[in-house]
Amino acid sequence: MRNLDEHTITEAVLARHGDAPDPRLKEVMTSLVRHLHAFAREVQLTEAEWEAGIRFLTEVGHLTDAKRQEFILLSDTLGLSMLVTAMANRKPAGCTEATVFGPFFVEGAPVHHNGDDVANGASGEPCFVSGRITGLDGEPVPNAEIEVWQADSEGFYDVQREDASHRARARLHSLPDGRYHFRSIVAEPYPIPHDGPVGKMLAALGRHPWRPAHLHFMITAPGYERLVTHVFRDGDRYLDSDAVFGVRSSLIAQWIHHGKGAAPDGTHLDTPFSTLEFDFVLNRSS
Repeated sequence: MRNLDEHTITEAVLARHGDAPDPRLKEVMTSLVRHLHAFAREVQLTEAEWEAGIRFLTEVGHLTDAKRQEFILLSDTLGLSMLVTAMANRKPAGCTEATVFGPFFVEGAPVHHNGDDVANGASGEPCFVSGRITGLDGEPVPNAEIEVWQADSEGFYDVQREDASHRARARLHSLPDGRYHFRSIVAEPYPIPHDGPVGKMLAALGRHPWRPAHLHFMITAPGYERLVTHVFRDGDRYLDSDAVFGVRSSLIAQWIHHGKGAAPDGTHLDTPFSTLEFDFVLNRSS
């Protein structure tokens, strides 16, 4: 097709997709092209602006590797990750809400037993975490696999450190009554990596890069939907301005501070510590 102009090019592109063998791919690409073209028309996108956009995406790609996922950061900070998560995880009332996966999950976290110290040397005030995993009807969910990961007191995940040691990251399983308990460190707020193109974008928009203090959880059990979520620390200054829009009121919990003395695991600590109790309610899989 020749002599296309700004008014006819969209339909011409869509016509080229007419014979796509995958109907879902055709549906997605048709909508994507329509919205992209409509966006360009709405803002009267200039050639210089589009070149700047291509440079930005190129920089995002160059910074993405096995330890850093700049594209996930971009998706998170634009709210797209949370939108997709919310649409994909509609659950009955009473189930624990899902939130964003984040860029710092890694496969092969060390296996721990209930009661273990999963911090493995990560800096931070000791914290004893416990709770119960049940179904929507209150039935205990035994032997559910629990993956937990968090940043240390300096705001870094283990994968952001130079050495390869797993810290504040673990896999364990719920007990026969659905309970779980482990020792870690107190969650602290931290900025997402902002020394790259996503950070420059946030600065240009007048936005901060901070996330409120939280623990990541992924819980998997036969007969139930997988749950990927956070538990956020009540009172954090960034709860209402999370850089990745992941906070839900139902996921906010209290970290209770204690002075030195007897800890929940029976040990005596010469330093202050905190406790967190949080129950998770899983949705049965269809």
